Amino acid sequence: MIGRIRGTLIARQAPEILVDVGGIGYEIQVPMTTLYQLPEPGQPVTLLTHFVVREDAQQLFGFAESADRRLFRELIKVSGVGPRLALTLLSGMDAADFARCLQRDDAAALVALPGVGRKTAERLLVEMRDKAGDWLDELSPESAARAVTSKAGAHGNDQRVEAEQALVTLGYKLTEAAKLIAAADAAPETPSEELIRLALRIAGGAKG
Repeated sequence: MIGRIRGTLIARQAPEILVDVGGIGYEIQVPMTTLYQLPEPGQPVTLLTHFVVREDAQQLFGFAESADRRLFRELIKVSGVGPRLALTLLSGMDAADFARCLQRDDAAALVALPGVGRKTAERLLVEMRDKAGDWLDELSPESAARAVTSKAGAHGNDQRVEAEQALVTLGYKLTEAAKLIAAADAAPETPSEELIRLALRIAGGAKG
């Protein structure tokens, strides 16, 4: 089992990154909440990982926070939730947001995420509600206090393009993603992470 990766970040294109470890390149799937915490390519990076072996594939998933990895592992135990959907969930909200969602019995917030129907959302609430407090306890003070943002030096247009690409990764068509970002009507300097959150809230309202 591969539990941690430390190496040099070579490339990142959501939801996959490439990390060089001793001359070997590891392809790692990461949620958007982790992607926004990564350094620029060429810089050292350390990720907690979860290794999934299937008959047709071997996949490595990476996480910046231990609470996010723990949540991922709990999510894939739920009937109807595989690694891909778990990654989508963690791209829309981190472990702290998910825990609060469970505590508030907020099925609507889950349904707003691509690939999550009403039945799946209700199943998640039922099967995972009692564990929510554990993730909050595991979060570091830094993670609990902040919302993950993109690098401060990025331009507004770059932030919007990055947000659109992230929404496409989550399952939206490019035209839908562009409309959601436009509907967010945010300031040009708004970080892409916040743009994604605003867009997902708008999408959730449309579903309701």
